[in-house]
Amino acid sequence: MDHSKVTEKNWLIEEPGRITDYNKKLPLLEIYPCVQSEGSRQGRPTIAIRTTGCTHRCWFGEGGWCDSWYTSIHPEKGIITFNDIIRMYDEHPFIKEMMLTGGSPTMHPNLVNELTHFAHERGIVITIETEGSHFIETDYPIDLISLSPKFSNSIPELGILTPKNSVVGQDMIDQHEKLRLNKEAIKQTLAYHKDYHFKPVCNPIEMPEIWNEIEEFRIEMNIPKNKTWIMPPGDNREELVRVYPMVIDFCAENGYNFTGREHIIAFDTKRGV
Repeated sequence: MDHSKVTEKNWLIEEPGRITDYNKKLPLLEIYPCVQSEGSRQGRPTIAIRTTGCTHRCWFGEGGWCDSWYTSIHPEKGIITFNDIIRMYDEHPFIKEMMLTGGSPTMHPNLVNELTHFAHERGIVITIETEGSHFIETDYPIDLISLSPKFSNSIPELGILTPKNSVVGQDMIDQHEKLRLNKEAIKQTLAYHKDYHFKPVCNPIEMPEIWNEIEEFRIEMNIPKNKTWIMPPGDNREELVRVYPMVIDFCAENGYNFTGREHIIAFDTKRGV
């Protein structure tokens, strides 16, 4: 099926594990052209597609809540159709990259599978950001898995306030812990798809015990240093500017890649950029 010839219409596909209605609103909140700001493909023009819904409820202490808390802690309703995705690429034919982020994209296997078909037929390199909670055997393996599993520094504290001033209860903590580090799903994901990088969120200087936890995981999963990109925690520009020098120095001294969060440095807490 040639999606390059698909126009905006009600497109029905009679195959299991695929999107069947291209006009239906999907669990997608945002779609926009940008420059990839994290990891091994940093700096490349891409179309960012953000899903809503997440298995996790990440809180990083001084680093704040997940920078896309509106997809997880307080998930907003999806507003984007598959036709919107087609139209976005038609309007930006020079962009040959896709970054699927969340939330937790792997909660939506039919959507992810449909996107791999679309990317394959248009010659688009697809990256999916995932914490590794679920394994999806897509019809076309994903080009790059951006793996960011969550360690014990992501567990919310009982009684603190969420971004919308709800009180964190034990039920939220239990939800977060349920699939926080699904090693079996992660092993399957890394083995099946084309390539990956490992992108832990940590400041090793201020969090040595968390760094030990991350290193134990990296060694157990046989992830080499040259595929490891350490990303500093922080949901706003001020916090990132504070921790950047520490994490950069640590990476330089210990042989790891550093990845910034350049969208936050450039735009602070603004969404959709």
